[in-house]
Amino acid sequence: MNLHTLKPAKGATHKEKRIGRGEASGKGGTSTKGNKGGQSRAGYKSKKAFEGGQMPIQRRIPKRGFKNINRVEYKAINLGKIDHYAEKYGITEFSLQNLYINGLIGQNDLVKILANGEITGKYTFKVNAVSEKAKAAIEAAGGTVEIVK
Repeated sequence: MNLHTLKPAKGATHKEKRIGRGEASGKGGTSTKGNKGGQSRAGYKSKKAFEGGQMPIQRRIPKRGFKNINRVEYKAINLGKIDHYAEKYGITEFSLQNLYINGLIGQNDLVKILANGEITGKYTFKVNAVSEKAKAAIEAAGGTVEIVK
């Protein structure tokens, strides 16, 4: 084998398509762009979501509602689950850090305690928000609630 005998594998190289070089090339005349119209002209650029003049889908479909940019999304934890979590994970203080360490919330989640269910143990809560009924139930069971920001 010599360097001057090396050549690419069969089918690895292709001849360049020479457009607009006369009728004999087979790609002369319209230069493979068809007849007339914007797409055959130089500098043609298709607009995003252009459907050939048909009414685009983003205008055909009706719009509904809106998204409130000021909405605060909380991860809700019901009182009915508190005793279960305390037993399963051995927690008496329900702080954001403890909940994150045990995989109950994400790192940036905000937590709100809701009053669905019963609570029997005496627990400490350090969370972002608590409903009025939940706060009353926690304090009635001997627990404490602290709101953190």
